[in-house]
Formats: sequence, C-alpha cells, structure tokens
Amino acid sequence: MSEASNQHVVIAECRDGQLRRVSLEAIAAARGCMADGDRLAVVLLGPGGAESDAAAGLLARSGPDEVIVVDHPVLGRYAPDTHLAAALEAARALTPEARRWWLGHTAIGRDLAPRLAARLGAGQISDAIGAARGGDGRIGFARALHAGKALERRAFLNNGPAVVTVRPNNFAPAAETAGPPAPIRRVPFAPPPSRIFVRDVVRRTSGTVDLAEARIIVAGGRGAKSSAGFAPLAELAALLGGAVGASRGACDAGYCDYALQIGQTGKTVTPDLYIACGISGAVQHLAGMSRSRVIVAINKDPDAPIFGVADYGIVGDLFEVVPALIAELSATR
Repeated sequence: MSEASNQHVVIAECRDGQLRRVSLEAIAAARGCMADGDRLAVVLLGPGGAESDAAAGLLARSGPDEVIVVDHPVLGRYAPDTHLAAALEAARALTPEARRWWLGHTAIGRDLAPRLAARLGAGQISDAIGAARGGDGRIGFARALHAGKALERRAFLNNGPAVVTVRPNNFAPAAETAGPPAPIRRVPFAPPPSRIFVRDVVRRTSGTVDLAEARIIVAGGRGAKSSAGFAPLAELAALLGGAVGASRGACDAGYCDYALQIGQTGKTVTPDLYIACGISGAVQHLAGMSRSRVIVAINKDPDAPIFGVADYGIVGDLFEVVPALIAELSATR
C-alpha cells in the first residue's frame, strides 16, 4: 500500500452516554498527521440507542471521511474480549486497510490498545503528548518522562500497522466542520462467546468531571488535615467547573479515595489550571501534574518544593485562602 492511501482510524469512547473529549482530541491528532490522499475513519463501539446515535452524529461533524458504528447491547459495558472483537469487526469493514489506529489514553484505551496491537501485529506507542508528520513522511510522537523533565521522541520505522494512545488535554479537540457531515455506516456484530462477565461496575470519581480530562483541578494534600478538609476544595472545584484531586499522602491518611490520587502511582493529569492546596510537592506527586499549563500552590511552608514548579504561589493557610477564593468567585458570578 502506498503512503498516499493510508487509513487512520480513531476508536471513539463514550462515558455515561456522552462522547469523551479525548476522542475529539484523538481525531485532531490523527488529522494533523495525515498526508494528502489519506483517509480518516472513526469507529464508535456502543450499545446502540439514542445516545449512541447522538455521539455518532457529533463524530460525523468532526471532520472524518466516515463514521463506522458497531453497536450491540453487550458493548454497553467494557469487556476486553468483546470490545476487541468489535474493533476487529470494524477493521474488516475498512477500505483501504487501516494503518494507524488512535485511541484516548483512558482506562479503556490503555487496556484495548495493546490487545488490538497484538492481534494486528502492529507497533504501539502509549500516552503520546505530541504527534507530527516529518519531512520524510514519518509520524513522530512525543512522550513525557521523569515527571515531565524530559521528552522521548519515537517513530515507527515502516508503514506497517500501528496503534497510538493520546494523553487527554494535550491536543486541541477537533471542531465541528462547516461542510456536510460524514456518512455513518453501521456494521453488524455478533459477539463471540466471552470468558469475561461484568457483574457490576463501581465507580469512585471526583464528581461530575472526569479527573483525567478535567481542565481545572483543585487538589489537596496532607495539609487538608481530614476528609472534612476536602469539603472547601470540592466547593471551589464546583465553582470553577473542575474536579478534585489528591496527593498520595492525603489518600494514605484516609482523607479521600485512591481514585483521586494524582502522581507517579496515581493518575497523570495535564489541566489548564492546577490548584495545589496543602501539598508539599514530593517528586512522586510532581510526576503526575507538573505538565499542567498553570500551577497555583497554596501552602503554609514557604520552602515547600511545590513552589519550585508553581506559576503562582500563595504562602498561607488553605483554610483561610480557599474560603476567600470561594467568596470572591461567588461574588463575581
């Protein structure tokens, strides 16, 4: 297959019936790496119904050449073997054959991508924060290493199949196009017998905003002193339309659930605004948030390491500073 006839494919993802922003970011990343003559398809795996139709319509207006919908009730909950089979069914329906697969670096994307790469005999790059086509036609990818202190550059050596996951909040999402929407094609799917049965799903989240995709995060550390100390942080996050996060120290102390943990052994986030409240700034925590675009640190200790990476620092008691911020925001809205 010539370089000019490559097919890029984005596997879109929904959460609670809503299309995830990172799927639109993956579409933008793929479009930015396409050569003349390349095609872009978007695959939506879901249970069907009005919510799937709405997501497919939104995807069709984001600039692909076509949207392929594989829907079946069993796809309402993620199961590795079932979703892999559905993705492979979509692959068989693609013309030309897919060469580049793009997914969000989410819990589902991190699980599905290596399975898909193994079945396709493809290379894989995970957690890309940058992607661009070079003058030689190769697509180069950037990954953050060592708490964001270093960048790793990678590229695939040939034009064989490849699977890439992109980190949320590192690419501008694809905007709605002015032209007619792309055609939507449904592919029949008969799920194979599964060895995995999902009985129930228990979610522990930071609220209505997914932590990995949040544009604004208010995070608390041991300085919050208790689970009750996270209440003003949650109030501030709600006013800003953001999510609540935490350091490992706060999670270990029982102040909040480990689902909120940000850091080397937790989630990696890259929001537009990160407000660190009562967080000292251990290197393990910095590994998960140091690439935030703007960092505001609130800490009583003027020598806290967090001030070394902060764009703005407030030396003070979070239980005085945060309520003052809440009062000011409430007064101006």
